[in-house]
Amino acid sequence: MDPNSGHPRRWGILGVLVFSLLAVVLDNTILNVAMKTIADPQAGLGASQGQLEWAINSYTLVFAGLLFTFGVIGDRTGRKRMLFIGMLLFGLASLASAYSQDPLQLIFARAAMGIGGAAIMPATLAIISNVFPPGERGKAIGVWAGGVGLAVAIGPITGGLLIEHFWWGSVFLINVPIVVISMILIGLFVPESRDPKPSKLDPVGVLLSIIGLVALVYGIIRGGDLGTVARAEVIVPTLIGVAVLGVFVWWERRIDNPVFDVRNFSNVRFSSAIGMMGIVFFAMMGGMFFLTFYLQIVLGFSPIQAGALMIPFAAAQLIFAPLSQRVHQLFGAKLSATVSMIVVTGALASYALMDVDTPIVLIEIIFFVQGAAMANIMPPATTAIMEALPREKAGVGSAMSNTVRQVAGALGVAVLGSVLSSSYRGEIASKLPAGAPHEAGESIRSTMALANSLG
Repeated sequence: MDPNSGHPRRWGILGVLVFSLLAVVLDNTILNVAMKTIADPQAGLGASQGQLEWAINSYTLVFAGLLFTFGVIGDRTGRKRMLFIGMLLFGLASLASAYSQDPLQLIFARAAMGIGGAAIMPATLAIISNVFPPGERGKAIGVWAGGVGLAVAIGPITGGLLIEHFWWGSVFLINVPIVVISMILIGLFVPESRDPKPSKLDPVGVLLSIIGLVALVYGIIRGGDLGTVARAEVIVPTLIGVAVLGVFVWWERRIDNPVFDVRNFSNVRFSSAIGMMGIVFFAMMGGMFFLTFYLQIVLGFSPIQAGALMIPFAAAQLIFAPLSQRVHQLFGAKLSATVSMIVVTGALASYALMDVDTPIVLIEIIFFVQGAAMANIMPPATTAIMEALPREKAGVGSAMSNTVRQVAGALGVAVLGSVLSSSYRGEIASKLPAGAPHEAGESIRSTMALANSLG
């Protein structure tokens, strides 16, 4: 294959890669719509808010912790092979999630899904960088990002339809046919590629990153569960997490094959792009966790209605993501990215003003504007990150990009979920009958049962 002209079937290969990615992205957006049902003791598993946060974060933390390792393994042993193995693991873990008998089983099954997802995501971007010439790579990544937007679009709607007509496990079972079709297409159309000089593995860095992030997120979520940070069971794991992550940064700076090369942050273009990506995903994932409960519990929409209300956000992604490169060429990357960040910030800040009387039309406009602005941030940011590294290190660049997104998203769910939990505890105590606040504060399932009993 000529590196200047690319693979002759590169656009067909891109279609296969985007389809393969659907299951990974679809799963997270589907889960958001299903959380209320999973929290129900009759229709679901009776999960508490903390357990729901862990059901999301067990996936994202394992995913983020293993991205670099699987990116390097893919560069070494073959990206097609790694993509194929990742799809198989993801499909099997989806089956385990669908048939979980309690919240703990679901949390561990979701962690197993994270292992499969960590093998899939970096392989897709690495293969794109390998089969497309430099002049077409930005456009291809824009299409890839549009595919992610498509999954974001159909995820909530699909989840709502499944929850409406089937049991909660169907939101995970839907991944299985996608995985089977993807594996067939990958075997038929995707070429194998490797890095002629692959990086070495960094097991110490992987272990430090996972321990540090899990401890930090545990402390944050536990603080939300207890409604206070002034407890040893909150302070100790949080401090341990921060300390271990500090050791992780020190370790990464001193070795030749870091799991997350912090030295790349000396590149201004790289650090700016990855910083924007982290901020956006922190706010977006935390905001989506909040919106799930707002739309279904506060406004009283069904799962399928809540999913349909997300369409403007996803539609804007589909429309504007493929056009983002042209926007940056017309107005300059710095100006368009700055304006887009300001718009996203304003849209996310408006969530704080939403209440039971907020017009649904206004909410839909906010979703569309936020999606359009994000579409002008993510593809160019991803392209900048990928182009900061040599072509043969595409798996590493993809892993760093996705690590920041997943870690930021996990912290967003943990932090904003804990703020939601603490605010709820503080506000509801004075508004319930005697003896009720403690019961309602224990979990979402207790809150819904209590609300029904109070009429």
